[in-house]
Amino acid sequence: MNADWPLVTIGIPTYNRAEATLPITLESALDQDYPNIEIVVSDNCSSDNTEQVISGYKDTRINYIRQNVNIGPTNNYKACLDNCRGDYFLLLHDDDLIDRDFISSCMAGVGHRTTFGLIRTGTRMMDAAGKTITEKPNTMSSNEPEDLYRSWLTGDTSFYLCSTLYNTKALRAAGGFKSKNNLFEDGIAIIKISHQWPILNIPELKASFRQHEEQRTHAAAAKRWSEDFKQAIDLIYSYNPKDRDNLYRIGMERYAKVSLHFARKIKNPIQRVIAMFCLCNHFPYTYWPGKSLKLFLIGYLGTKFYGKSV
Repeated sequence: MNADWPLVTIGIPTYNRAEATLPITLESALDQDYPNIEIVVSDNCSSDNTEQVISGYKDTRINYIRQNVNIGPTNNYKACLDNCRGDYFLLLHDDDLIDRDFISSCMAGVGHRTTFGLIRTGTRMMDAAGKTITEKPNTMSSNEPEDLYRSWLTGDTSFYLCSTLYNTKALRAAGGFKSKNNLFEDGIAIIKISHQWPILNIPELKASFRQHEEQRTHAAAAKRWSEDFKQAIDLIYSYNPKDRDNLYRIGMERYAKVSLHFARKIKNPIQRVIAMFCLCNHFPYTYWPGKSLKLFLIGYLGTKFYGKSV
């Protein structure tokens, strides 16, 4: 180990998963082959035996913090970041995993320098049982921010917390993990940081993300996701990338489709229509996909009710 290698903090926000996925997640962090790490576990006032489970690990790299009351997910992320001493920071949900060489690969990729804003790898999708559903290598061959924006707006790349290592200073300067509804907070942070700092894309799969699709399939969640996607699109537009008007149109069409996908999976038909109606406030019907008369009427009426079409 070189004494000058950056310290990397792995923040694990957790709540009531001591008997489920937390031990597996923690062990994937402890098993890193990169020697200079610390692990911050922020327990969001769990009612299970999280404290006892963590105390069973006799590893001085672990810094365990217990909140006296439940402060909500976003504030628990902030608690991890506030207690970070590392040059780089990874926010690892308590049901996600990282490969043994995740951090060493990221650090080797940047030559153990602390001048990069973020480092991204490929990601596996897992189901609730931990079985791999699909694999998504990081297909970004360019490290230019405008190419990253374009790739996200077209749906060619996705953002995942477990496979993104952030420069701590850059992340704090960007306001940490925060978006309008705190659903796409990692994406907003990536967009802000890549605008001002060098970035590195690593194609190999180095992390595993557990999907929770049901969190997006009710009316309120579909509306909130659409608001956060629109915030991200507007932020990119404000940075004045090349061909920004075309990028804006591409992004609006893409995430109108994504938001509609969330809304159309709502089982309750009344809530489904309400959700689609509300989406018009962020994605006017002129950006909606397809030629369905039903979609057109919902979109047209929703636009008339909520605002003008673009």
